[in-house]
Amino acid sequence: MLTDCLQILDGFNPISLDEMSSIRLMNRIDCKYLANEDQLMRLLEMAHDDYMVQSINGIRQSEYRTLYLDDRYNTMYLNHHNGRLTRQKVRIRTYVDTGDNFFEVKLKNNHGRTKKKRIHLTGADTLVQDGAAQFLEENALLSIPLSDLSHKVANHFKRITLVNNARTERLTIDRQLSFHNNESGLDRTMDNLVVIEVKRDGNSYSPIQDLLRELRIFPSGFSKYCIGMALTTPGIKRNMFNERIRKIEKLTSICF
Repeated sequence: MLTDCLQILDGFNPISLDEMSSIRLMNRIDCKYLANEDQLMRLLEMAHDDYMVQSINGIRQSEYRTLYLDDRYNTMYLNHHNGRLTRQKVRIRTYVDTGDNFFEVKLKNNHGRTKKKRIHLTGADTLVQDGAAQFLEENALLSIPLSDLSHKVANHFKRITLVNNARTERLTIDRQLSFHNNESGLDRTMDNLVVIEVKRDGNSYSPIQDLLRELRIFPSGFSKYCIGMALTTPGIKRNMFNERIRKIEKLTSICF
């Protein structure tokens, strides 16, 4: 399946990272979709004429590792679970292919808008040396001190990035997702799950949305941190995520 997917991507026109960075979606709307590998294969075949694939040194699928932090009360997880509109996520993201590491804070406001702020790290475990606490303080990003945060759950996945020919829309396609909980030691894999996120100009036509509807793939919220925590933390409150987990089980034919 992996080879077939990459073979389909070989038929797409490439777009470089520099060209991608020039695409600024000022009136952006984000929407996530859940699919499986069979649906992804069909989607890529259908999208061939309307989209370009990001290519970095000839690589059309990139590898990511992410480590999420939270306090001992799992405050950021529970804020999301309990439906709090204003919430935060804190993570260390590693771009495996380039070796770059970033400390990132994602902020979601009560209007549904998400902003991300980040600083470059010299390594995946150099928060203190690289001034993460000062970064948080200067930007007034968190009410929780950095010293109160600890490593919670890590994930690993492969990402494909597409942009439409009009350059008014980007979509990321995450696959081969796996989790490891640093506290419980539990692991979970979702090899057959595909997470698609569409980021587009709100006033522009979206070819991919027509294709997704044709394949009966509909919008569905998904948080890698929250699902990873829910599946690998024994006894944690997760009732608000159970419906999403059942949908994933149905899509992937995997029982959690």
